[in-house]
Amino acid sequence: MSELTAPATPPWRQHLRTAAALAVRGWRHRWFRNLRISAAVGLVSLIAAIISVMSFAHTDINVGPFRAEMSISPTLVGGTEVAIPPLGSLHLDSHRGTLHLKVALGSLDQSRTEELIDNPTAISSAGDRAVDEVTAGVSQLALRTMGLAVLSAILAAALIFRNVRRTAAAGLTALIASAGSIGLAVATIRPDAISEPRYEGLLVNAPAVVGDARRIADNYGRYAEQLQQIVSNVSRIYTTMSALPVYEPAGNTTRILHVSDLHLNPSSWGLIRTVVQTFDIDAVVDTGDMVDWGSSAETSYAASIPSIGVPYIYVRGNHDSMAIQAAVGKQRNAIVLDNALTTVDGLTIAGIGDPQFTPDKSTSNTAGDNADAGLLTAAGERLATTIRDSGKEVDVALVHDPAMAPPLSGVVPLVLAGHKHNREVIMLPAPTPPTPDPSASAVPSPGPSASTAVQAPMPTRLMVEGSTGGAGLRGLEKKEEPLPLALSVLYFDENHDLKAYDDIQLGGTGQSNVEMQRNVVGLDKESPAPSTPATSGPAATPVGQPSR
Repeated sequence: MSELTAPATPPWRQHLRTAAALAVRGWRHRWFRNLRISAAVGLVSLIAAIISVMSFAHTDINVGPFRAEMSISPTLVGGTEVAIPPLGSLHLDSHRGTLHLKVALGSLDQSRTEELIDNPTAISSAGDRAVDEVTAGVSQLALRTMGLAVLSAILAAALIFRNVRRTAAAGLTALIASAGSIGLAVATIRPDAISEPRYEGLLVNAPAVVGDARRIADNYGRYAEQLQQIVSNVSRIYTTMSALPVYEPAGNTTRILHVSDLHLNPSSWGLIRTVVQTFDIDAVVDTGDMVDWGSSAETSYAASIPSIGVPYIYVRGNHDSMAIQAAVGKQRNAIVLDNALTTVDGLTIAGIGDPQFTPDKSTSNTAGDNADAGLLTAAGERLATTIRDSGKEVDVALVHDPAMAPPLSGVVPLVLAGHKHNREVIMLPAPTPPTPDPSASAVPSPGPSASTAVQAPMPTRLMVEGSTGGAGLRGLEKKEEPLPLALSVLYFDENHDLKAYDDIQLGGTGQSNVEMQRNVVGLDKESPAPSTPATSGPAATPVGQPSR
């Protein structure tokens, strides 16, 4: 019987067994075992750090009047997102690395917002503080991120490995990873990224809106400059043409510039400065409505008054609050008249502010149903009493609403007003003479001169100015033709009598035409309106044809 022999083992199987034995031996090797433990520690620390950063790495800060929330999340591309709910968000390629910064603007802080509104000068300082607030918030968030990463890694390693060395290694790994990510973001920061944002949501229209706003601002600035240049050029031609004026101002002539109803138009100041310099103006009189709403935020508009360079005499309009009047009074060359008198270049001027404060009225500002004629008439009577009691000969009276002028008829030769946004020159009705005492008629007349003792009342001219601000920037909201910018130069001789006046009218916003007309007092016949009692209420409002 033959012996049975076992089949020979194939070589490939022997190689396979050898490789398996080597793998088992390598898996059990101390070096590979340490590598496995290190990888596990690193993986645990990174996962714990990512979870904690995504869950808790955020902080609340104040940025100007806003409450904002900053947060950091892991990413592969870096960058910054500024969320403005519900409008959308903008994305900035601000840095590279593994951290993404998100800034979510929240609600407005009421107290901080009110502080900015009440103090407009704080807006610029708030902008400077905002940079520091954002920097401090990012620094605080970076430290918070590192602390969270290290703490979460240590806690996770302690629960999983229950080994002090491995726990410490996990904390060190998280510290290196978080610090390295923050360092990489700082090293690759791009400050210019803010000028290249990417928009999402409703903010996709932001580039077009910003572009339009910039173009409007640029065009409006160029328009204001052109108006000033046109006025300067036309006035030179106007003053050098020998055939134009019948009245030529002498060297002792006092030149007064009458402006009114600026209504916050920023181009008005440049126009006024141009006319003051070109016409050698001695003083500017402003018959009110310098602003629109009379709010404390508008008080900074009066800060341009010193740039005029000559005395600036002002009476309050119905859009001007007492805060606006106080802001005007603080300017070094301003004189506020509120039932008071002043003298400028020998010319005595009296004025009183509008007794009403109605900033919600329409931009037309014509005297209408909302006007309290009794208050307006009473204010005019108060000023007339002040003038009589002063014992001085007053040359000009300033009021805002023309309805305040009738009580001044026969008291002053000239009343300047505004409010109506429409140029008008009329003669006020003569005051009603006092009723003679019947008992006095029984007394014999002492002589023929007694019948001529009663003098004719002083004629009073009312000059209503248009809107020097073209009714302000609110006029841009209207679809009809824009209001022209109107102002007048008044010429007084050495006896303080009005001899002539120049009406200057510039095309409204977006237009560049200029009209100038010299009017000589007494050259054309000026007929007074029918005589009406000065205290007859609404019927006392001047009515008549404008003088040419």
